[in-house]
Amino acid sequence: MFRTLQRRTFLFSACGSLTAGTARAAAPLKPQPNVVFVLTDDQGYGDLACLGNPVLKTPHLDALHARSVRFTNFHASPTCSPTRAALLTGRYSNATGVWHTIMGRSLLAPGEVTLADCFRASGYRTGIFGKWHLGDNYPCRPQDRGFEEALVHGGGGVWQTPDYFGNDYQDDTYFHNGKPRAFSGFCTDVWFDNAMRFIEEAQSQKTPFFCYIATNAPHGPMWAPDSYAARYAEVKGLKEMV
Repeated sequence: MFRTLQRRTFLFSACGSLTAGTARAAAPLKPQPNVVFVLTDDQGYGDLACLGNPVLKTPHLDALHARSVRFTNFHASPTCSPTRAALLTGRYSNATGVWHTIMGRSLLAPGEVTLADCFRASGYRTGIFGKWHLGDNYPCRPQDRGFEEALVHGGGGVWQTPDYFGNDYQDDTYFHNGKPRAFSGFCTDVWFDNAMRFIEEAQSQKTPFFCYIATNAPHGPMWAPDSYAARYAEVKGLKEMV
């Protein structure tokens, strides 16, 4: 996963200094790091094998976990939209206008500055793939908030009322830069396949990128391809765990 990434994935800031009234020679500019941010929706800390789950097999996520920077002291809100607003703005969620997931309480205030805004202003290509849930209409859509490339489902999840009618996680229609477009395959694969295309295009253009992949599959309804579900059909107590 993401084997094509070659630049550093850490963010640093640097400033010049003056000594005895004379500026020091500027250090050579380092390549801007590429940033891939993966956020899984409604997935608990204990739902990964790398974090101790004895039943669920998550080899790809385990590999990504082993080579990634992880937030270990990030405080989430009780519902997802406020948490996403805080993550993308660096501000207390209530200050952004987002304090719930329904009835207009999930709309990110137009004046808020997002991570995507900051990266784009710094010459990055910016893309989101998956779940946005901070507004489906102008001026709150992801393409209005700093993302050049936006491939998302509607509302807070596939199959919810704001989503494209008839979506069921497989061979669905999603919104690509604001326009409905049909895709083949399981939703999570669609997000990652298109994120990889975005990454490869940015690399071919030698442009740094910010790629935000926000999956929806851990969120209800609990639909999965039969080949995945069959692996756990005989596991005792799995329904109770879910």
